[in-house]
Amino acid sequence: MQLKLPPAPPDETMQLRLPEPGAFDLPQEQPKPGKRGRRKAPRPSVLARFAAVAAARLAPFAPFARRLRPQYPRPGRTGWRRWTPSWRQWLAAWGVSFGVGTLFLTVAYAATDIPDNINSYATQQDNVYFWADGTPMARTGWVQRQDMPLKDIPEDVRWAVLAAENASFYSDPGISVSGVTRAMWRTIGQGDTEGGSTITQQYVKNVYLSQDRTLGRKFTEAMIALKLDNNMSKDKILEGYLNTSWFGRGTYGIQRAAQAYYGKDVSELDTSEAAFLSTLLKGAGLYDPTLSKANRARALERWSWTLDRMVDIGKLSAAERAKYSEFPEPLKSNPLYETDDKPGEQTGYLVELAGQYAKKAAKISDKDFDLGGYQIYTTFDRKRQDELTDSVTKAREKALEDEPKFAKTAHYGAASVATDGRVVAVYGGPDRAKQGYNDSNATTVQAGSAFLPFVYAAALEHGVRKTREGGPTPVTGQTLYDGDDQVPVTTPEGPYWDRSGDKVAAKNDGGESYGQISLHDALAKSVNTPFMQLGMDTGLATVRETAKAAGLLPSSFGAQVPQMSVGAVTPSAIRMASGYATFAAEGRNTEPYSVRRVTRNGKEILADTPDPQRAFRADVAQEVTSALQDAFRTTHPSATSHTAEVAGKAGTTENDTASWFVGTHRKVSTAVVVYRIDLTKSLEPLPLKGIAGTTDDSVPYGIWSRAVNLPG
Repeated sequence: MQLKLPPAPPDETMQLRLPEPGAFDLPQEQPKPGKRGRRKAPRPSVLARFAAVAAARLAPFAPFARRLRPQYPRPGRTGWRRWTPSWRQWLAAWGVSFGVGTLFLTVAYAATDIPDNINSYATQQDNVYFWADGTPMARTGWVQRQDMPLKDIPEDVRWAVLAAENASFYSDPGISVSGVTRAMWRTIGQGDTEGGSTITQQYVKNVYLSQDRTLGRKFTEAMIALKLDNNMSKDKILEGYLNTSWFGRGTYGIQRAAQAYYGKDVSELDTSEAAFLSTLLKGAGLYDPTLSKANRARALERWSWTLDRMVDIGKLSAAERAKYSEFPEPLKSNPLYETDDKPGEQTGYLVELAGQYAKKAAKISDKDFDLGGYQIYTTFDRKRQDELTDSVTKAREKALEDEPKFAKTAHYGAASVATDGRVVAVYGGPDRAKQGYNDSNATTVQAGSAFLPFVYAAALEHGVRKTREGGPTPVTGQTLYDGDDQVPVTTPEGPYWDRSGDKVAAKNDGGESYGQISLHDALAKSVNTPFMQLGMDTGLATVRETAKAAGLLPSSFGAQVPQMSVGAVTPSAIRMASGYATFAAEGRNTEPYSVRRVTRNGKEILADTPDPQRAFRADVAQEVTSALQDAFRTTHPSATSHTAEVAGKAGTTENDTASWFVGTHRKVSTAVVVYRIDLTKSLEPLPLKGIAGTTDDSVPYGIWSRAVNLPG
């Protein structure tokens, strides 16, 4: 089947002519002999019908098309002109290109959406921790960045950046056509995209796109910048740019840059310093003057040019410009983050404690906290922390020298808590990078005889019951109890039997008996047997609740059996220090806290601290404190001149698995515990084997006395 097309015109010019009638008709099939009538010709194909319609519609344009059709060599021209297009052809080509280009850009703009998801590093910030005196302590997070609202960035700082990077920012449409063209040309010719970007484009690149140097990325950047400029205020774009740009020294954003190069907040920068920081936006590796002499020369030239540019655009007077004649030398290194732990330092443990507290107290999710931007102002006292760390380190080193076999598995936990609840120092281990297990917050070993003051306080507060009927009988410090060794524990119904069917008897250290002894003296001499019976008489549930009110956690308590009264509980060093601080605070306990304030990008998140709660009467606390002062005098007579300010006692356990000293000095309670655990095998405590010293000369007391500057 073939189409019949009309013959070509005799001349060489293009002629558009309608096909002759029947040109597209197919040969009709002749009827066979013996058949009546004729068969209809098949319907023309879609292509044939389209060609016919198109030819009919385009017929009026045939003369114009003939003029546009290039004829080479062109008739009526001579020389090289015979081979060049006419002005009509040039105009048509330009018009078509303009129309197609405009259509393409219109479609591209309409099809471009501002991405919902932005680069994680563009929003991620660091969390910064501060000592109690406000000086930086540590930083966590992969990015050193802190968002600052534009209102908190001085206007001179903003215009220094604008003068250096994009003086027409507030009037341009978000892109620079000449700049984009120049950047694309450089991309094609030289393989980089430096130059040509407005601040809006740079912000788009920082936040939404990759750093790939390709034509496609540059075009997408321009389209998003145009749309962003129509959907976001200029101030908001500038704020985002200043908070996401890289300034070198591992910092993102103008706030961290100000701290890294000048050790101050952005609000404290002067115009000259801001002009230098703006030079870093061209590439900190080329403009940080501390890196090389060539860098300094480049930075000096760019800094001077930026200040002159500010004068040119009317944002700095000539008189003020004249004041900035000396280059503002930046600090030689970033002062904020030189806080990485060295062996023996405790920063990692402090950050862990403060971070956990901040998230809980301020109700910050782990996800939000990891995105960063928080400033955590801790309660940790740098001087006390150094003293406690130094004291424990010396004890650890001595143990490794004297008893290397057992000292390898020794653990030292310590904490200092003020009477108002502030955790001022902790010792969590030799190195958090090697031991994530925090010994100051561990609830692994028993408190032993260090728990006796809580039993005493419960009895003084609530009285005792010798019978099931009637009310409680008050007790005082002069109430007598049996202090002999192996005294059977009794209930109103008779002896107390354990689950094995054996009578439970109390034991004293060394098997010593004291006869009838007052409760005050029993605590001062650490006689166990009266307190096991006193706990039964007071009620173990009452003892438990009193200890909890004083600061111990419910999770520290196991079964309510007589042994609980002589220390079968497992508090951490932090909680033991908090409990003894309650005695010094006249019976008021403040939940221990390690963070006093949390902000996020300058906005207050947490400023409230725990309120003190009454745990027991003031007179009860005074009596317990008096007994603890006598306990200290009895055990450490060499510290007599300091006893007016000190109350505390040692703690030993039945199986020699832990040794404690807890004492209060100048309104700060410090608890120290030494124990042995092989973390490679289990969390089961091991016998101390003498590495904690003796009751009269214990390692925990030595650590405590050095930490609070008392004689040994």
